[in-house]
Amino acid sequence: MTLPLWILVRGEDLEIRIKAVPGARRDEIAGSIGDRIKVRVSAPPEGGRANEAILRLLSAALAVPERSVELASGGASPRKSVLVRGAACRAEVAARLLAGSQDETEAV
Repeated sequence: MTLPLWILVRGEDLEIRIKAVPGARRDEIAGSIGDRIKVRVSAPPEGGRANEAILRLLSAALAVPERSVELASGGASPRKSVLVRGAACRAEVAARLLAGSQDETEAV
């Protein structure tokens, strides 16, 4: 399986590029949008609450411990990068995220 544009291999880790949408009606992975995967969370962007919700959502979607998922960049931006530490099966990560999305492929 070829990895989507929004997953980059970083040694043993994976970087997932995200387009964050805070303040949404519900928490969900909403499909790919260009070189990012759209992640909607109901938490507001204030005080890092949306970032925390994104990390929890990704951890649950990937069935990995929360400590394995960390914000790499974009703390105050909707364009974020998240590292998944020690992601052994890269294709499985992509499949899990795509399965949890509505796969609305859009242009950025």
